[in-house]
Amino acid sequence: MPQTIEQIDSFLAALPEPALVLDTATDQVVAWNCGAAALLSGAPDTPAPVRFSDFAGTSLPRFIVFMEEVDHRGESWTRDVALFSTDKRELRCEIRARPLPDPPARVLLLLTDLDDFEKRTALVETAQMYRSGLTEWKRAERFFAELERENQLILNAAGEGIYGVNAEGKTTFVNRAAREMLGWTAEDLLGRNIHGLIHHHHLNGDIYPAHECKIYQSFRFEKINRIDDEVFWRKDGKPIRVEYVSTPIYDQQVLVGAVVIFRDISERKENERKLHEALQEVASLRDQLEQENAYLQEAITSERAHHDIVGTSAAIKQIRSRIDLVAPTDATVLVTGETGTGKALVANAIHKASPRSRRAMITFKCGAVSAEEVEAELFGQVRGAYPGSTRDKPGKLELAHGGTLFLDDVSELPLETQGRLLQTLQTGTVTRLGDTRAKALDLHVIAAMTDSPERTVKSGKLREDLLFFLNVFPIACAPLRERTEDIPLLASHLLDITCRRLNLTRPTITERAVQQMMDYPWPGNVRELRNVVERAAIVSGGGKIILELGTAQPGARRAAMPIRSEAEMETMIRDNLISCLRETGGKVSGPGGAADLLGIRPTTLYSRIRRFGIDESEWKDTAGLEAGI
Repeated sequence: MPQTIEQIDSFLAALPEPALVLDTATDQVVAWNCGAAALLSGAPDTPAPVRFSDFAGTSLPRFIVFMEEVDHRGESWTRDVALFSTDKRELRCEIRARPLPDPPARVLLLLTDLDDFEKRTALVETAQMYRSGLTEWKRAERFFAELERENQLILNAAGEGIYGVNAEGKTTFVNRAAREMLGWTAEDLLGRNIHGLIHHHHLNGDIYPAHECKIYQSFRFEKINRIDDEVFWRKDGKPIRVEYVSTPIYDQQVLVGAVVIFRDISERKENERKLHEALQEVASLRDQLEQENAYLQEAITSERAHHDIVGTSAAIKQIRSRIDLVAPTDATVLVTGETGTGKALVANAIHKASPRSRRAMITFKCGAVSAEEVEAELFGQVRGAYPGSTRDKPGKLELAHGGTLFLDDVSELPLETQGRLLQTLQTGTVTRLGDTRAKALDLHVIAAMTDSPERTVKSGKLREDLLFFLNVFPIACAPLRERTEDIPLLASHLLDITCRRLNLTRPTITERAVQQMMDYPWPGNVRELRNVVERAAIVSGGGKIILELGTAQPGARRAAMPIRSEAEMETMIRDNLISCLRETGGKVSGPGGAADLLGIRPTTLYSRIRRFGIDESEWKDTAGLEAGI
């Protein structure tokens, strides 16, 4: 039958050690004796019940595990659960527990104060030794002598260097590992100021005063010091990188010196240095690859029409021949030509045919960057080089290392930047803004400009010495008006690419459209042709191509056209009307009719047909149709 609180109190009071009954279901100390009350609350007359978890504190999880063990085994004991008194003192206790039979949630806990237990044990051992007399004292003396010898063996067997210093900084002992690492003998060190022998200078050569030494501070300020990177000096004058712990030592609670435990970390520091350099190199390569990838993505998505030089004219054949000559070499190339003539295409063809084609060609548009930012973009920067530079960044020169650098519109660079660029290219090294370290460069330089080199130098836009450096192998790109025979092939090629890119049905290029393109002066060259073809692909809707050509610049084509007589002009107008009717199948008015194509009114066209006496058989001529299309 269940026991009453009075019976439990009576039972606990009879026990000679601290004891209590815990109700695990309610976290209540149901009852405790004076010993438990004094131990936990500090007052033997503190009444129960009280919350037990207040005494468990942070050890509550371990106590719960212990209770589960008691429940499983029927009884158990532990010294791993710390208890805390009411005034927050940590109590070292051994806890023995056994569940009570009724009610089931109650557990009997017996508490042993380990501090008191150890004091009693020491008193017993002292009393036994005292009673044993002289014989036991001699045995104890032999024991301590043996213990000291064993300690010496342990010190000498340790892999770390260990030495002791007294309060005057004199060496008191040195183990074998310390002697081997430092190269000093015990006779060299014992009784001498060890700081002046092994710890006198920093690694950079600065004197290390003894009053700043962390080892001396250990026994002067009673402080444990842990240092992870200093140097000790060997007897042969060579430094070794060390980490050490300096701990004050006491004799009968009197500070007498310090003990130092150290290890040689020279190899580890060297490996860390190599790893740091490797990581820096990896980070640099990662940044370079990211930049190169950005350039590659830009090149892939760019609206450049094609990756091959298209044409059969003598000018194109000469360009291809010169590309084949220079591509296997690292000779500097200067590409000249009007805007839109394909200078970047020539540079890309040289790079793709060169041994450097596995790396990206880095393009720097010299005129697209402000004068304040051009040097940072070209040479790179380090963090803090100028206000706003918050990170290290490689320049285009550095990114092109191992590959090709294309300087587009090189004459647009500021003159002071041209001077620094020339020095960089001549020395084969580049220094980032804000940095003092020069990095080696290995690159193939291709430059481009729209004006002639002579005029550019004469106008003061380009340094003559830079031109001499760049103009090793010149390549001139002819304007489109000087190679009109390439226009049909170029237009067809551009139309194919445009329709694939825009997912459009390819329109038909008619003879009239070809003639229109060949008669147009193309002031914007291939770039303008690409735009016209793209616009035509959109507006034509898959039928016959509809060209929207701009107004020719005054005098751009006129000088190249011969003077014709009135009769010749009349014949040309008649032939043009016949070609137009042939193309429209005789349809005059309405959308797509001859009048619509010519841009005149249908009545005007009928009048001209009658005036020139154009017969239906002329525009229905099969042979003429096959020859014209």
